[in-house]
Amino acid sequence: MKLYDTPLAPNPRRVRVFLAEKGLDIPKVTIDLGKMEQKSESYAAVNPRQRTPALELEDGSILCESIAICRYIEALHPEPNLFGQTPREIGEIEMWSRRAELNLLSTIASAFRHLHPAMAAMEVPQVKEWGEVNKARIVDELAFLDRQLAGRDFVCCDRFTNADITAMIGIDFLKPTRVAVPDELVDLKRWHAAMAARPSAKA
Repeated sequence: MKLYDTPLAPNPRRVRVFLAEKGLDIPKVTIDLGKMEQKSESYAAVNPRQRTPALELEDGSILCESIAICRYIEALHPEPNLFGQTPREIGEIEMWSRRAELNLLSTIASAFRHLHPAMAAMEVPQVKEWGEVNKARIVDELAFLDRQLAGRDFVCCDRFTNADITAMIGIDFLKPTRVAVPDELVDLKRWHAAMAARPSAKA
């Protein structure tokens, strides 16, 4: 297999952290978004949506989208389990993963993509007003996650799962968005410090 990767982008990092938690190392091809390599003819042949990550399988077929790739990896390497074992776990992890992706990470990404000057060439058109709307929503989403983490070491299921990966990467993406976690969100800060200390967080 071969992973088309972008080191600083959040979605490829979700796959790298997932692989690290599995103890797996897949050869990588770096796609530099700053140099618009995702727009090249050669990469468009890999992923017509011109986004990373993408996973090339042994037979030459391609999987795109970070969670699709992680689902495939989990099917090949089921332990340690990150998507749930019982029906209850599967549902709970999916619920919190979706919340972390759609409500937190996507909100942060929308603020970044529509407000940061470096994104002007990639986000066409940049809509500043939409960026500001999303930026204003971020603290509410952080507070929602903080309430869930009260008295918990993990987002759900009392163990590390894909929900923790997605939420951690959302929090880490706050830095380029120039939003800080409010000091009063002590449970979120405690949880994030523990996630950042995991070896996989360096992936």
